[in-house]
Amino acid sequence: MRHRSIGSVTVSAIGLGGMPMSIEGRPDEQRSVATIHAALDAGVTFFDTADAYHLHAGETGHNERLIARALATWSGDASDVLVATKGGHLRPGDGAWTVDGSPGYLRQAAEASLKALGVDAIGLYQYHRPDPNVPYAESVGALKELRDAGKIRLVGISNATVEQIDIARQVLGEGGLASVQNQFSPAFTSSEPELAHCADLGIAFLPWSPLGGSGRAAKVGTRHAAFQQVADSHGVSPQQVTLAWMLAKAPVVIPIPGASRPESITDSARAVELKLSREELGELDTSVGLSSRS
Repeated sequence: MRHRSIGSVTVSAIGLGGMPMSIEGRPDEQRSVATIHAALDAGVTFFDTADAYHLHAGETGHNERLIARALATWSGDASDVLVATKGGHLRPGDGAWTVDGSPGYLRQAAEASLKALGVDAIGLYQYHRPDPNVPYAESVGALKELRDAGKIRLVGISNATVEQIDIARQVLGEGGLASVQNQFSPAFTSSEPELAHCADLGIAFLPWSPLGGSGRAAKVGTRHAAFQQVADSHGVSPQQVTLAWMLAKAPVVIPIPGASRPESITDSARAVELKLSREELGELDTSVGLSSRS
């Protein structure tokens, strides 16, 4: 497993996103725990979750508790694992997603996540999604207070624009913003400006749903023939090609593919071993509408 940095912490270059194990279509807990254990066995040391990763009303923190149980029951040493969670996005239980970026709510959510994860301080706490009714600086300011109080170690933001990245940097101070988590995949390249901005600043960029999400991972090759062609030439899956393509974009990129089967995350973790040529990377960029690399 190759490694990269989030703030001052070194983690695996591929993480695991926990959302598929707790929302619609989630598997039974035994399979989910097996998936997390398979990730750990493959050298994955970065896990991403959120208090909103649940299905029913009244089970906020479902995925946080699941990951905590899986880490506690793994046969190896999980002391170097970084668990990232998020607050500010809510699921009332009717299938809808809502937002609350008020400082009071974020402080309350962080306290609940501390209990769900069973930790004294959250490794990486991220503002999940901007609330149009709350000034962005106020929401990020709540995370700064939590960091200064020792409740969280690293601060991140998610679903952010370049402007919001800069606001967060100003609020948090020099080196205070550890990561930005935005959607990015062959089917969704709109966050390329944020990725480039993070690369320039040395801030970790965490692509969520890097394989397309919602069960579409197997269709990456179908939707973008170039990824399948490169995969065939290397004898690997198009999912590995997709993740290797992302890793090659910048040293700050740490994809967090979601998985709910052991074999899925085991395959994704192997992407760190795949070396793509400059020509292949250029072809893949062009296939998804990005400027070819020089």
